[in-house]
Amino acid sequence: MSPLLRQTLLTCIFVLGFSMLARSDPLPPSATYRPLPSVPFSVVKANDEAQNAAVMQRQAALFSQRYDLADRPIPGIMMSGGRKAVQGGVRVKLPPGMTWVSLAQMSPDEIRQKNLLPLGFRPLPHVKQATGGQVFPKNEIDEIRRQESRNLQRFDVDFDIPDRFTPEFPPPIFLTTHPELGDVSQGQLLTIKNYYTLMVGILTPVQMEGLRLLLTPFPQEEFNQTEDRKSADQSLGVACLDCHSNFHTNAAFHQSPDIRPQAARFRLDTVSLRGLFNQQIHGSKRSLRSVEDFTQFEQRTAYFNGDQVSAQRKGVNLPDRFDQVPMMAQMQNIIDFPPAPKLDPTGRLDPSRATQAELAGEAVFMGKGRCAQCHIPQMSFMDNEMHDLKLERLYQVGATVNDMVELPDGPIKTFTLRGIKDSPPYLHDGRLLTLADTVEFFNLVLGLHLNQQEKTELVTYMLCL
Repeated sequence: MSPLLRQTLLTCIFVLGFSMLARSDPLPPSATYRPLPSVPFSVVKANDEAQNAAVMQRQAALFSQRYDLADRPIPGIMMSGGRKAVQGGVRVKLPPGMTWVSLAQMSPDEIRQKNLLPLGFRPLPHVKQATGGQVFPKNEIDEIRRQESRNLQRFDVDFDIPDRFTPEFPPPIFLTTHPELGDVSQGQLLTIKNYYTLMVGILTPVQMEGLRLLLTPFPQEEFNQTEDRKSADQSLGVACLDCHSNFHTNAAFHQSPDIRPQAARFRLDTVSLRGLFNQQIHGSKRSLRSVEDFTQFEQRTAYFNGDQVSAQRKGVNLPDRFDQVPMMAQMQNIIDFPPAPKLDPTGRLDPSRATQAELAGEAVFMGKGRCAQCHIPQMSFMDNEMHDLKLERLYQVGATVNDMVELPDGPIKTFTLRGIKDSPPYLHDGRLLTLADTVEFFNLVLGLHLNQQEKTELVTYMLCL
């Protein structure tokens, strides 16, 4: 064999071996960047579709283990649009043999050592933690497909939270500039197809242009033109208001863009944009201090997991800071909270309108419950600060659950409680399904020692915020 032929064969063997190695050994889970697929898109899609049922069954088993998912609405209590009932009762399941009273009497050390923290109080994994990405509820997928012929359905996963524990759809829209109009949505989901007809004559030209941009789909990590998308067909992408439906939330979720490795990234539930004009912290864990910064930065974060490399390759939209971003921000800044007729201008209950149970709940909120220390009524029931609940005092960190490593949450911003009945599920990752769950959670974590009557009154009060 000639030296040239020998060298050629060795080179071919090396290249073939490297190719096989690359296909069988993708980048490790600790990698900063998401690895590109090492097989054709058709193979990835077929494999993901084949695994979808098992992925969803695993997540359903986790939900069943953690929560009571029965349909038990609170009698007579509807969300602000009047189309959906608010679910009631504590849904987080207790460890065998425990009661909420007995658990609350134990110290954090004892709860941690005996592994007694309810599973529903622990971080909630993404439905497909190793892949992550945006996941939309079926009602949003169906309506966008109907209006725009755009497909937000992923072929690898489905939405995991039962519809009864998500916000009403579509939610109403209230404007600070036109409080006399009430809900201006006319019962419709705002899209790029109908926004002009619905809002012309109500918005200014600047606000209208901001709204157009917020409704325009742009490429996103899972919805784009490339071979590593998670949509069956090449996609135009997603719009800001695909998650923030009608400037509220539809409970769509993704993962925090600010943490690596992938197994450590925590789930993020979409927050409402209502009352954004009073907020000075944007992003659950970030220090963005203006809606302009947030609007601009989201094109790198919520859209591309904070990965500028992937963003450049897939066609990131970079709105102009001096032209488009202020218009988008101005539109977001006129979205109001739903009416709360029992609150006076300072955020306190009007005794002439409130019931005795609601007034008693307000007393718990302001006093023994310590809620008002962070959710200040005069500040739209928030404090524009971040707080660390140090939940890891109550459980052993480091366990892996559905591919997510349970780690401390760290500081999380205080979310507003105005209109809170409209915004299930609760906490930054949606781990709590009802307001009653949140009361039990904070009663345990903060050591409040509320009795059952006080817990019930506290929920009654929050329902009228």
